Amino acid sequence: MSEIEAKSILRRSKRIDSWFLSSAGMNLYRGCRHGCVYCDGRAEQYRVAGDFAGDIDVKMNAPHILARELDPARKRKPFSGGYILLGGGVNDSYQPLEEKHLLARSALELIYQYHHPVHILTKSCLVERDIDLIEQIHRRSGALVSMSFSSVDPEISRVFEPGVPLPEKRLATLKRFVFRGIPCGVYLMPVIPFVTDAPRQIAASLAEFKKIGVSFVVFGGMTLKEGRQTDYFMNTLSAYDPTLIGTYEMIYHSHPYGSPSLEYIRSINETFNSAADYFSITKRIPLPLFRKQVNMDERICIILDQMGALMELRGERTPFGYASYMLSQQCDGSGTSVQRMGSRLSQVKGVGPRILHVIEEILRTGTSTYYERLLRGSAPAGYRAGTDGRNTY
Repeated sequence: MSEIEAKSILRRSKRIDSWFLSSAGMNLYRGCRHGCVYCDGRAEQYRVAGDFAGDIDVKMNAPHILARELDPARKRKPFSGGYILLGGGVNDSYQPLEEKHLLARSALELIYQYHHPVHILTKSCLVERDIDLIEQIHRRSGALVSMSFSSVDPEISRVFEPGVPLPEKRLATLKRFVFRGIPCGVYLMPVIPFVTDAPRQIAASLAEFKKIGVSFVVFGGMTLKEGRQTDYFMNTLSAYDPTLIGTYEMIYHSHPYGSPSLEYIRSINETFNSAADYFSITKRIPLPLFRKQVNMDERICIILDQMGALMELRGERTPFGYASYMLSQQCDGSGTSVQRMGSRLSQVKGVGPRILHVIEEILRTGTSTYYERLLRGSAPAGYRAGTDGRNTY
């Protein structure tokens, strides 16, 4: 472990991430004692030196820097809407070192002080320590608590998530937050190819999540970036089941982001989508959990982006995600809003009659009927929005 001084803490983006509903996040630590075998934080591009699970950098001045970055008197540009994400790609803010250093606790105190909403993503039961403070934030500005799982199988977790509390304990933690009225979600990601992605395993996980009353489950596959991440993972996989090595070589083909083949992605998406429909599980963070945290332009872009992702789960290729991005670029700091664009909306790249109809419905009613049906899994395949305001199939 090394104690270091950070120059900045918040990572801010120009648009809200529709997966986590955040436009700002933070890494309070670099490296993670959880040691998840599949973690892509090991990849060279994240520049975490040494042993990822052993040589942890602790940003000792994080509370001081964060206080400066959150202080509205010092900010040149106001925050976009959405939640501040407490969690990052190269650490878990509630990894074991947090018990001593209290950096996550200090960050939450500042988030409460400056009236920001927070989305906490963790694998650690240590988050229960701060349940009272998180409840206060939720009452004032809004809070979400999410846990990530690769499955609910304890034996698999012991191998691939060696420093993480077993799934049963994580589920119990989520249940306590749900009991306190704090919205909770699950990121069933990454599912590990041919280890945790079988239909029976995904269904078993969803059954447990449904039982404790989570508000949503977001699904995703596993990336393997060439270099240190792949080497570390494949060493563990070889010891776990060497017969899988050849199969992995077939589905991972030097993709720049480490994604598996499209055929594999479509297969696991279909498996998850069918199981989520069976259990009536919401597949993205639903509108009631971000309505108060975003303006209308942000709401439209988030809904369009989520619709694109939900359709991809069904095996449909759509321009919804692209239209969301292009709209966000039009509205970014230019004084332009979707409401004021009027007839110019149809000139935005990606916004055809189908998407224009959805935007007009959101402006009129605050939501989209088809979006709500996609979230619940009740929308039929092959939908398209009619330009006359009717839904056609």
